[in-house]
Amino acid sequence: MKQALTEIPGVGPSISSDLRDLGFHTVADLRGQDPEQMYRDLIELRGSRIDRCVLYVFRCAVYFAGESDPEPELLKWWNWKDQGTQAGS
Repeated sequence: MKQALTEIPGVGPSISSDLRDLGFHTVADLRGQDPEQMYRDLIELRGSRIDRCVLYVFRCAVYFAGESDPEPELLKWWNWKDQGTQAGS
């Protein structure tokens, strides 16, 4: 059974819609994706500025999709904010 995008921590109806518009329909579709490219693609698709928090959620979503046993702290999108070092790297 394929996991719905809204099963990703931090992904609600709005972000789920953004992901579907980018061509991602299940959690598995996000495995190995580049969150920064996804964010740039969304900006281009929408033709306007997108809140940077969406990038943080994308980072978290890609992490979630690629991990069989994710760390609970890394399932909080705010832990993926830009800092000197990024979570997961």
